[in-house]
Amino acid sequence: MPGSTVNERVAGGDGQGDAPIADAVESFLSEGVAAFTTPGHKRAAWLSDPLLERDVPLATGADDSQLSQGVLARAQALAAELWSADFCRFSVSGSTHCNQAFCLALGAPGDKVAVSRALHKSTFAGLVLAGLEPVWMHPEVDPASGIAVGLSLREVERALKEGVSAVLVVEPSYLGVMSDLPAIIELAHSAGVPVIVDQAWGSHLGLHPALPRNAMQMGADGMVISAHKTLAAFTQGALLLAQGSRLDRARLDGAFETLNTTSPSASIYGSIDRSRQLMAAPAGRELLARALDLARGFRVEMADVQGLSVLDEQAIAHHPTALALDPLKLVLSLAGTGADGFVVERDLWEAGLRLEMADRETIVPLLTIGDDETSVGRLSAALRESLERRRRRPREPAASTVWRLRAEIGMLPREAFFAPHERVAVSAAAGRISAETAAPYPPGIPALAPGEVVTAELLEALQAEAAAGSRVAYCSDPTLQTLLVVAR
Repeated sequence: MPGSTVNERVAGGDGQGDAPIADAVESFLSEGVAAFTTPGHKRAAWLSDPLLERDVPLATGADDSQLSQGVLARAQALAAELWSADFCRFSVSGSTHCNQAFCLALGAPGDKVAVSRALHKSTFAGLVLAGLEPVWMHPEVDPASGIAVGLSLREVERALKEGVSAVLVVEPSYLGVMSDLPAIIELAHSAGVPVIVDQAWGSHLGLHPALPRNAMQMGADGMVISAHKTLAAFTQGALLLAQGSRLDRARLDGAFETLNTTSPSASIYGSIDRSRQLMAAPAGRELLARALDLARGFRVEMADVQGLSVLDEQAIAHHPTALALDPLKLVLSLAGTGADGFVVERDLWEAGLRLEMADRETIVPLLTIGDDETSVGRLSAALRESLERRRRRPREPAASTVWRLRAEIGMLPREAFFAPHERVAVSAAAGRISAETAAPYPPGIPALAPGEVVTAELLEALQAEAAAGSRVAYCSDPTLQTLLVVAR
């Protein structure tokens, strides 16, 4: 189903207070319909449990078999309006689906695209699917904290000279830092190149005056957001948004449909719709205001914990590549405390708390509109207790393998993916071309990907991260004793 234009939104007559697909889901569930359709459990009392009671399909559920009611199209039009776009598609397969659809829409096999090395592995898979050649752009790293602090304009200029057909960036980064995106967009547009922004972790941006603007508001041509990450949608709920004329809209829509399921969940769609409805209302802005207050209070509360550093605007102010910081993203650097982040995570787990991310150096408790004073108070108290118990001699922060080491391209990602493979011992892998991905997780940024030359230094660094407790994801042997490489 095609996305919506500005004119269609106006003609549709729906206001931001409406929730077309969410209301259709509620109506279906309340009408006592005898459904001779999928899903097979049919929410039958003798088969289902509470997990299944709200499972509703789009066709023959929230809409009829011909989709003649258009509830999804109207919901997408309202979302486009809220996020300052003129094209929107809802995804039930997360930002992964949206990132890969953009890759399929950006060029032909063999075309070059400039890609930030902060990319999620889903974008790398998109490069494989589309046969695109990446020109990597590497973010700069803050030596004091070991985290990436933004993409320099110099890197973008270098990539544009390679004759790329698009620029793909991740803004904000997983740790909440935003590069000078308006300047990056201006550079790319001056070269006639569209900019696609993976803003999966920034679905709330632009929805409150104390937050940075979102990528659409800054002039990007395409944006991907995960409404489930920082807003109120079900897991897997994401949106693909676009504006302007630099993208082939028909091809983008076709790419989205090529990868889309033919059995989408109207329940997930409805949760995206309800989330948009909430964030467009005064109540949504009030929730963001409360979350911002909670984040400020947390930073003040933890300021007297010796050695603990909580990332804030002041910490990135001297970096020319950093434009802004998402104030809701809490990034705690532990090196000054001497504590091990994996051990702290275990302490918090036992105290009934879960963290979004933990490695030896850093922990990230995700704070959203779903938090309140009680939840943040529990976090502060448990952190204080753990850090005092686990305190050791301070150490120098170590940058992740993802940022420290740069892989050399030996083959196009698609060629390496489809080439004959063989498994070799890690001791024999140096100098070979990787046929698989290895990414310390979270956030799932590849340190090694198909088509890249394996080095002994990279393997040693990945093995050290695994030994320290990191999960090295997406590789067939997570112990890193063996590796899949392109056969000779």
